[in-house]
Amino acid sequence: MPRRPRVVLSGVPLHVIQRGNNRQACFFADDDYRSYLEWLRTYAGETGCAVHAYVLMTNHVHLLLSSATPGGVGAMMKRLGQRYVQYINRTYRRTGTLWEGRFRSCLTQEESYVLSCYRYIEMNAVRAGMVEHPGDYRWSSYRANAQGEGCDWLEPHCCYRALAADDQGRQAAYRALFRYHLDPGLVDQIRAATNGNYALGSGRFEEEVAAALGRRVVRGRSGRPRRQRDGVTGDL
Repeated sequence: MPRRPRVVLSGVPLHVIQRGNNRQACFFADDDYRSYLEWLRTYAGETGCAVHAYVLMTNHVHLLLSSATPGGVGAMMKRLGQRYVQYINRTYRRTGTLWEGRFRSCLTQEESYVLSCYRYIEMNAVRAGMVEHPGDYRWSSYRANAQGEGCDWLEPHCCYRALAADDQGRQAAYRALFRYHLDPGLVDQIRAATNGNYALGSGRFEEEVAAALGRRVVRGRSGRPRRQRDGVTGDL
């Protein structure tokens, strides 16, 4: 059965998740995290991708990216994934796959959904019970986005820039977004859209993306399809 094409548009943010095979670990030591981030920086630059937010968990990765071309994110993830697998296999004297198939993704509407994805990504370690505050976790973009820690390759999305007129104001406004947890329903919505390779946003956004791509970008309805015959719509 052919794989469903990804929902991707140039310039529109994409939330990406890639898991370790069978949910097994893909990071084992600090040098592994550092190496992944260094290659993320390199290949994002080479493929025209802008990285807005990230978190590296023990057995999976979340990224929020925008690309100048529809194929930019796919090209970046392929090169990054292959390079990292080669490094892990060489370092730990192992063979075979590391990742669980293709990465999963969802096209994300700007405005509130982009900032929600920022928060969803950077709160991963808190939801997992690894830390009490996102700033306590080293392997995410929170310290750069919220506290001004240097990261010259991270590119703030325009929705982040719109939080305030200067860096200090943006960081303060961004920190304020983390005073409350994301609504559980929104968390489920982000997960479902990412795992299903759907569009994440309002109904109008979904319709616009579907029109641009010429195909369905949301989960199909369950049950038997309906057809129209002799001016009357009814079940088959």
